[in-house]
Amino acid sequence: MSSELEEASAILKRFNQEHILNGFENLVENKQKKLIEQILDIDFALIDSLYANTKNDVNNCNDKIEPMEYLDKYKLNEKYKYYENIGKEAIRNGKLATVTMAGGQGTRLGHNGPKGTFDIGLNSHKSLFELLSDYLKEEGKKYDVTIPWFIMTSKENNEETIRFFEKNKFFGYQKDKNIFFFIQGELPMIDTEGKILIGEDGLIKMAADGHGGIYESLVKSGMTEKMRQLDIDWVFIGGVDNCLVKMVDPVLMGIAIDKKVTVACKSIVKANPHEKVGVFCKRNGKPGVIEYSEITDEMAEAVDENGELLYGESHILCNLFNIEAVERMGVTPLPYHSAYKKAKFIDTDGNLVVPDSPNSYKFEAFLFDAFGEVDDMAILRVKREEEFAPVKNSDDAGVDCPCTARKMYEEFYNLK
Repeated sequence: MSSELEEASAILKRFNQEHILNGFENLVENKQKKLIEQILDIDFALIDSLYANTKNDVNNCNDKIEPMEYLDKYKLNEKYKYYENIGKEAIRNGKLATVTMAGGQGTRLGHNGPKGTFDIGLNSHKSLFELLSDYLKEEGKKYDVTIPWFIMTSKENNEETIRFFEKNKFFGYQKDKNIFFFIQGELPMIDTEGKILIGEDGLIKMAADGHGGIYESLVKSGMTEKMRQLDIDWVFIGGVDNCLVKMVDPVLMGIAIDKKVTVACKSIVKANPHEKVGVFCKRNGKPGVIEYSEITDEMAEAVDENGELLYGESHILCNLFNIEAVERMGVTPLPYHSAYKKAKFIDTDGNLVVPDSPNSYKFEAFLFDAFGEVDDMAILRVKREEEFAPVKNSDDAGVDCPCTARKMYEEFYNLK
């Protein structure tokens, strides 16, 4: 037995996870090596604590929740130009980089491949990646700069994503000069007894660690160091599935710079008081996001003297960070939230189990949990029809789907 296998076996015995090596002898050599690497790389003490947390009800009822102030982009009046000019100067000076979170697959859309390669049905048949690159290049022309583009993939789709960009000549970008790829972190999935699942490939079944893993992934992969080398001060982080995302916004940047905050986020007003979205708030005096499941009907329906919802600013995953904030958040672990999911796995007898109901836990960190680490942040309300056309569901859902996103994109860019 190799020394690494002995070390892996000892770790598994210590944490009562010996079943992981049950099918070891049946694996080909490269998979045996991969499984050992997985075992040696996993923080089993963390997995134990995450499993223990699945038994505890999260109780935030004692938190003091208050509305959060925001600015409406189209009610800034004379301040609009003031903020815009500050932001324009920073962008012209090459201080902005953009990050696209693109670790997901297009499974829910009926698409076999990374979600960023999905065609939403425009006449041009451009993929989500190409729509975003078109936007970034057009904005770069305005400021006579090339805006660096960092793309977070997953282990599942990294190779396919890079092949897609290679096939399309990186849409005019230059790999490792102004476009960079890095991989999102993962955590093992576990069953209801705390046992780590084995996938159909004989390896530990891993799942992406949520969009909150973005900070740690940026730091660990050396991407923040690349940004420093490029003299970047500000980092916009958004998702690949919003085809109207405005990653280059001088007004948002100007507000952040002028108000000396390290985080500035965009919001859209809730479609109705009970829309199932997270909304910005102050939690125990700190910036935060409260999930729709945490908010009471009374709070959801409360309005101010102008009839505006007190808790009406939806978090749409359009966030601007000072690079120092990203670095700081990247070395401070965020709490993980558990999600109860269905997952195929290989049981201790080597049989494939295909469940018909949830049977396992995956663990995710939420990007907005880091907001509580800052004393203050700026919120800028923007218009849904201009900046938020997500592609999350199949057309059957009728909402946040290719059909609705395509219609919004065509209307915004006057393509019809």
